[in-house]
Parts: sequence; C-alpha cells; structure tokens
Amino acid sequence: MSDLQKECGSASHWHRRAWLRMAGLSGLSWLTPLASQLSRAAERSGQRPKSLIMLWLEGAPSQLETFDPHPNTEIAAGSTARQSNVPGIWLGTGLEQTAEAMEQISLVRALTSKEGDHERAIYHLKTGYRLDATLKHPAIGSLICHQYRPEGESDFDLPRHISILPTAAAGRGGYLGDGLDAFKIGDPVNPLPDLRATVGMARQDRRLSDLDFLDQNFRQRQGSLSHSPPTERPRPSLDQALRMMSSEQLAAFDLTGVPRNERLRYGDSPFGRGCLAARRLIEAGVRCVEVTLPGWDTHVNNHELQAGQIAILDPALATLIADLRQRELLDSTLVVCGGEFGRTPQLNNLGGRDHWPHGFSVALAGGGIQGGKVIGETSPTPDLTTKNQLTNLRDPHTVEDLHATILAAFKLDLELEFIAPSGRPVKITEGRPIAGLLAE
Repeated sequence: MSDLQKECGSASHWHRRAWLRMAGLSGLSWLTPLASQLSRAAERSGQRPKSLIMLWLEGAPSQLETFDPHPNTEIAAGSTARQSNVPGIWLGTGLEQTAEAMEQISLVRALTSKEGDHERAIYHLKTGYRLDATLKHPAIGSLICHQYRPEGESDFDLPRHISILPTAAAGRGGYLGDGLDAFKIGDPVNPLPDLRATVGMARQDRRLSDLDFLDQNFRQRQGSLSHSPPTERPRPSLDQALRMMSSEQLAAFDLTGVPRNERLRYGDSPFGRGCLAARRLIEAGVRCVEVTLPGWDTHVNNHELQAGQIAILDPALATLIADLRQRELLDSTLVVCGGEFGRTPQLNNLGGRDHWPHGFSVALAGGGIQGGKVIGETSPTPDLTTKNQLTNLRDPHTVEDLHATILAAFKLDLELEFIAPSGRPVKITEGRPIAGLLAE
C-alpha cells in the first residue's frame, strides 16, 4: 500500500493541490500541431490551417487618437494624425510603423454596440453576444477551436487556445465547455509554471497510481449508489497535461533563444513579447492566441495616456504583421486589434474621454481580409445631442457583424446552431459578414 493510501489526510491534501495544478492545464483537451505536422496536413489539403491572433486593447482605446483621427476639428481637441502608405487613410500620430503596414490592414471605423459598461462590453466583443444571465457564450477563440479542426490536430501537445497577459476577461468556453477556456500565461520572458514534477519520477509514478486508486474507488462507490455501472475515469485531460510537461513543443513559449534585436523590434514591453510569443505559437500550430494590452481607460489626461499606450502598441502590431508576412503566415493568420468600445468625441473637464459605443474602430489584417481598406465613416462634426447616434455614421456595422466576418474568414457555417445545456438552440452568430472586407 502506498503512502497516499496509508495517510489519507495528507494524501487528500496532496491530491487536491496536485489535481488543481494539473487541472489548470485543462485547455489541453484541445490540442495543437507542430509546424512539421501542419506542413504535412497542408500538403494534403493544399493550404495551411487558419489561425487567429486577437490583440485585445482592454479599457477601450480612443478611435480619435488611433484608427479614426479627425485632425484640425473640434472633436480632435488637438490630436494630430499622419498619412499611411495607402492614399487617403490616416492614422493617429504615434502609429508610425503601423501606418507603413497599412497595405496589409483594413479598418472598420463605424462599429457600434449597445453596451457602454466595461464588463458587459468586453463580454459582447469577445463573444458576439450581449451578457445573458441564463447562458454563458463562448469567446470567439473558443468557438473557432471547437469548430475548426483540420486533419491531424488530435495528435498535438500544446493548448489550441492561449491567452497571454490575461485579465479576468480571458476567453472562456462558455456553453461549449471549460475544456475550451484559454490556457493562460503571463509575460513570456518568464518560464511557464507547474510544468516540472516537484518530486522524482518514481514518486511521481506512485502518486499517479494513487490517483488511479482514488478515482476507481470513487467510481465504484458512485456506481453502487446509483445502481449503474461505474463510469469511466475522465483521464484525457490529465494525460494531456502530462504529455505537455514532457513535450518538445514547449520551446514555442521560450523566448530566451530569440536574438535580442528580434525581441526589441516588437518593443521592450510585456505586450511586445506577448506578440512575439503569439507569432511563435502560431508558427508552431496554435489555433487562437489572445494578447492583452490593458490601460486604455482614459477618463483623465486622455492625450498623454493614449500616447503612452500607442507607443507600446505600434511596434508590436506592425512587427507582428511584417513577421507573419515574411514567414508566409499572414494569409493563414487573421489578426484582429481593438477594444470593447471607443471614447467620446468631446473631452471632459479632466481632459479625458469617456465611454463611447456609438462608432469606434477595429483593425484587421491577414487571414482572408483584404488590406488597405476602410469600412464605415464617423462624422468629423457629430451632433452629440441626438438620441440616434447612427445619424453620425456612414455604413455602420455591429459587433455581431464583426464576429460573423471573423467566422466567415474561417469558412465556418454561419447558419449553424448549437444546443445549450438548457436545451436552448443558440446561433453561432447573429451578425452578417461585413461586405468588402473578405477577399474573394
């Protein structure tokens, strides 16, 4: 009999802690390929499977200082702009490198939402649905990982859905299950935690044997109480966690071998390193990666605070797109960059901009999106007294339309319906793809 079976109290404590550590890798029930395996799958299918990188600007960037400037107008309040390398498309000052990559980027400038609260708006942007107390919707990355399963993906060791520098709003699987929650990591400069056993191999094997003993005992007791055959042990998540712990594919997370000049091209910031890690993970075959840059909630001192965030975003976004293109990955990787809403056209008494869901911007590149285009327009002289702010927009689109466009880029069935745990049918999207964005 093992130590665990002899010492029930301490064993129970270890069992709970160790199980939670390994359960923390629950995203591993959805696996991702190595580049070599992807290449073989691509040769069979004729194209590389698609991936999504979401650059999440939490707190809501100001469209007037980023992707939709109106220089020399009252609403600019002194903000300036610069011409991009696409005639007629201007970006906010500070997005210098991004402006030079504009041929690869398209902007949706008249995005609208009915949510002006951070928590509700984040849920809306990440899921394509408004917050519902009776149903938890999956994030877009979880949904894509659930539906987009190219040949050969069941053999890989890494999580398919990863959130870098996550906040409390990291992507969740919702009604599709916790197995589709994003696997969370912090600043990629740090090693991943809990990937090495804290004891020797022999003791680790005994602990796993003990875990089998406890699970078998539990299932037998459960079966006797319910008068039904014992259920099978839910082993896959644990087995996959153990596979990841010994996998060579973990090298995709490790930036220590990346030359310093390559790292600095993305900017010397956690977000820049996150974008570099996202590129490496996509290159290895991860399906969806979210990188978060918080700090855009500028109710005071808007211009200075937005400029600081832009200085972090600009090199990371531009270099990510350039590197994906140089590695011939941009056509198969959709990059989406934006936050939960925009900011008011007028400054408040503290020099800040407040919440504004009535016409904000999102940038998209790669993954079947045509570059160098602008969809929608906001007025340089909006009537801020009107109750219908749509009158200040030309060709507006909803958050639902943005989600439908992303799903269409992956060629998913937009008429698909899921059955939620309550038995309720739920559409994969309630939007329509934005005309003119998707390549023919």
